[in-house]
Amino acid sequence: MRIGLVCPYSFDVPGGVQFHIRDLADELIGRSHEVSVLAPAEEATPVPAYVVPAGRSVPIHYNGSVARLSFGPISAARTRRWLAEGGFDLVHIHEPITPSVGMLALMNASSPVVATFHSSQVRSRALRIAFPLVRAALEKIGATIAVSEDARRTVVDHLGTDAVIIPNGVYVSHFQGTVDPRWQPSAASPVVLFLGRLDEPRKGLAVLLDAVPQVLSTFPEARFVVAGTGDAGPHRQRLGRLSQHLEWLGPVSEADKVALLNSCSAYVAPQTGGESFGIVLVEAMSAGAPVVASNLGAFRRVVDEGKLGRLFPVGDSPGLAQALVDTLSQDQATAAQVERARQAAWRYDWSVVTERILAVYDMALAAGPFRAANGASGHAANSANRPGTDASRPTDGPASAGTSGSHPGPGVDMPADGPASAGVSGGPPTPGVGGTTDGPGQGGVPGGPPVPGVGRPTDGPASAGRGKGKA
Repeated sequence: MRIGLVCPYSFDVPGGVQFHIRDLADELIGRSHEVSVLAPAEEATPVPAYVVPAGRSVPIHYNGSVARLSFGPISAARTRRWLAEGGFDLVHIHEPITPSVGMLALMNASSPVVATFHSSQVRSRALRIAFPLVRAALEKIGATIAVSEDARRTVVDHLGTDAVIIPNGVYVSHFQGTVDPRWQPSAASPVVLFLGRLDEPRKGLAVLLDAVPQVLSTFPEARFVVAGTGDAGPHRQRLGRLSQHLEWLGPVSEADKVALLNSCSAYVAPQTGGESFGIVLVEAMSAGAPVVASNLGAFRRVVDEGKLGRLFPVGDSPGLAQALVDTLSQDQATAAQVERARQAAWRYDWSVVTERILAVYDMALAAGPFRAANGASGHAANSANRPGTDASRPTDGPASAGTSGSHPGPGVDMPADGPASAGVSGGPPTPGVGGTTDGPGQGGVPGGPPVPGVGRPTDGPASAGRGKGKA
């Protein structure tokens, strides 16, 4: 199969969405599909061979962060050329209504389209402005994915349609390593780890720093290791003489991140908002690091409401300090929680996630490309009010639908299998298969009309007839 992936954010300063698309491309190529990725990037930026630079990007403040987007005549021309020359069987667009190459690709695509939404936004002026501009183009989307319930809620609230939940992927085995002597903890001197950008308040470093004195009152030799980009100066001043207990690493390599997660006594995620999923929590779980996280909805779902990690109220430094003390003090309870988390992390392994995405591709291909007929959407005619399923919800079943002979790990509950094309625009339902959702389906969203042609796929068996191509 020839697959075009579209990334809205620049590869010049890669982040979570870019890494997700890179890993998905690698997985698809490893399964003998032909893949090309269109993304903003400078010509001089080193990128994988399959990435086609769409041109320079500009930094835009977006969703509590800074996103580097590309939207203009040069990007539009390169997007049209990429689509024309690609001969894609399917185009998979990430964040299709973000004003970047994803929106441009959606407007110009003629192949079947799958869309993935990553961000979580309660209120978004940008989405309200963008929606009228792309409403007609949204009818081209044959299947919609959200990486989390929070991202799905954004789709429901702002676009008036629904999406299947397929989480971000992680290479679980990549994070399974050994303790690094540089960060060797002990009972008296535990190591507490923070990973994140220092200059984004929503990452919550200030919440952790305000918890340090309370933790030191119980563990006076505790070490707090902070890794990430940004100016540490203002944060150093915040703690005064207690700053001797902090180690500021700055940006770290992937190898050092893995070593830190395998060595620390606890990984802390004190974010205060703007998080759709929490991929680093899954990475920490994979490495066997005890997780202490703010109780944002996205984090609660990853740690299964506290079964796989300890939670504390958002922005509550005393609550964070107590959760850390409990994690560091209660050895048996923490060890049991870590083992449950290790096993649960396998449900996010790329071997599982890729199969679920391919199942959605199969359904979008079965629906075919968008064709307007008599002024109506060819997709919309068959997409309303079918039952769907949350593709990230585990069941007690033995294996994932569409996972060819692979097993994610011993004793791991797998995401739900079963329904095939419920909600896929233009795709027929699988006979005899039911389904449930965590919220209203298409046409049943309160507060907004459905968007024609944006269907809700569910995961189902992988196609036995996927085409082969050269990587």
